[in-house]
Amino acid sequence: MARTYRDIAIEEMLGTVEEAMSQVIGWWGDLPPPITEAIEECRTQLGAAIDSVEFVKRALDRQVHETDHGRGPA
Repeated sequence: MARTYRDIAIEEMLGTVEEAMSQVIGWWGDLPPPITEAIEECRTQLGAAIDSVEFVKRALDRQVHETDHGRGPA
């Protein structure tokens, strides 16, 4: 399965978060379950945010034709 820019962006952002959390708590093994759960929630929210941006971008890229606002034939 091909990785999308969305997958890569989420992985890179979460990698940064995980590394920062590990440094903050001075832990270099597996993160404690509450932090792992928080990171998974962050993953879900990042995915939703990226999807929202993509949705808006696609909407803005569409050409919209002006209408006569229902006035009928000219």
